[in-house]
Amino acid sequence: MHPYNRDVSLFAWRALRGYPTRTILMLIAMAIGVAAVVMLTSLGEGARRYVTNEFASLGTNLIIVFPGRSETAGVNPSTMMGETPRDLTLDDALALTRNYNVQRIAPINVGAADVSWQNKKREIAIIGTNHEMLAIRHWQVAQGKFLPETDLDRATSVCVIGSKIRQELFGPQRALGKWLRIGDRRFRVIGIMGSEGRSIGVDVEDTIMIPVASAQQLFNTPSLFRILVEAKSRDAIEPVKQFVIDTLQKRHQGEKDVTVVTQDAVLATFDRILGALTYAVGGIAAISLFVAGIMIMNVMLIAVSQRTAEIGLLKALGAAQRQIVILILVEALLLSALGATAGLIVGQLGSMLIRHAFPLFPAYAPAWAIATAILVALLTGLLFSLLPARRAAKLDPVTALSGR
Repeated sequence: MHPYNRDVSLFAWRALRGYPTRTILMLIAMAIGVAAVVMLTSLGEGARRYVTNEFASLGTNLIIVFPGRSETAGVNPSTMMGETPRDLTLDDALALTRNYNVQRIAPINVGAADVSWQNKKREIAIIGTNHEMLAIRHWQVAQGKFLPETDLDRATSVCVIGSKIRQELFGPQRALGKWLRIGDRRFRVIGIMGSEGRSIGVDVEDTIMIPVASAQQLFNTPSLFRILVEAKSRDAIEPVKQFVIDTLQKRHQGEKDVTVVTQDAVLATFDRILGALTYAVGGIAAISLFVAGIMIMNVMLIAVSQRTAEIGLLKALGAAQRQIVILILVEALLLSALGATAGLIVGQLGSMLIRHAFPLFPAYAPAWAIATAILVALLTGLLFSLLPARRAAKLDPVTALSGR
């Protein structure tokens, strides 16, 4: 370091140490601003990553088919006539397999039913689906096997249960091979899920899966809740989506009465919304940095008035106006740098506490937010100290030495 730069830095450091209360208050103000930016952007980025991970756990290259067409107007002629959307059926699901780009499909029915074994009974969510659901959702089976690979319209009395259900109903006893009563029907347990956690509203540990045809009989409905279609590759998603739309339109007498969305489209929408949220909360938090800058300016103005004799002595010894400005600016810059560093440490600790309290929530501040917070803190300290620096530089040496 050049001797002149070292002397300037030492002078600024000693000036800060000479007024500890004032220095600590300004450090706290700047630290709060930086910490707020880091913590709030980590929350916004954590929400974005959480949603991304949730959709990733849903599967890859997915097209989701819903019964009924999405309407933005709220009321359309069919609803005025008392008509209901056409059901999705197992035949519709089978028709969607007749394309080279379709890897696999999984029809879904959902409902709730009373499940009992011996003297234990509770209401449990039931999912009717097929063998392909395991691969589409990337689930794992801990014991036994998943639903058998049979025709979709074949109802079999088998089920796969979640780990919580196994523990609640069977306790330490062996569950595989036992018969459960679901509603008014009996099902044999052939597998126990190994996957854990909740994914897009489905708690794998607290769910029972049965063949889709068995679910239709159990809930007395011919319709499907959803159809999941997996494309062979990312590039095949759009062609498969168009194939699904065209196929179901032909099967439904030319009516476009289904909603087809891609996983990427839904994820991109959430990504835009939560990305905007991150920028918004970061901007709100950044306001506190400007408040800290104004505080620095006010305190520096007071400091200049308190140190007029000191500044007058420097000017009497030959210090130029530019050197006086540099001394004040370096002091403010050093103060901002220390406050930004303290704020960064506090913000990272706060983000760590959030991750500890909510392990599934990846609350990590994005690199751009950290860099921006530090840069804004330094620029704020620098810009808001210009007025006090210029005021100090313009002091008359004789007047300043006399303390006026």
